[in-house]
Amino acid sequence: MAKTYSTPIELRFSDLDLYGHVNSVAYFSYLETARVKLFRDFFQELTEKRIFALVARAECDYRLPIVFDDAVMVSVVLSRIGGSSFDLEYRLHNDKEKTFATALTTLVCFDSVRQATVPVPECVRQMA
Repeated sequence: MAKTYSTPIELRFSDLDLYGHVNSVAYFSYLETARVKLFRDFFQELTEKRIFALVARAECDYRLPIVFDDAVMVSVVLSRIGGSSFDLEYRLHNDKEKTFATALTTLVCFDSVRQATVPVPECVRQMA
């Protein structure tokens, strides 16, 4: 079973729209925050080898609005590993298991020195 990585998200007042809900664009910022923390905590080998995980696809299914007083967590699971790409599935939720949104990103491993895609490194595969 794949490991789940979870992190709290601090909402900013600037994330809100005129209706007092978090704007849909901010959700992608929350995904990015969780992804960056995941990479910092588990995939430092990529940085050392100058391999970037480029976002090739991002989608989000909005289920419930987030308001400023909500405590939001993002949980991330590595759901698919291909030759040079992998998928991360996300769930934005509160501590009472209320799901605000689900999302998916497809990331492609790219060697910044050779300027070419590369196979998914072992440190990523171990997360599955």
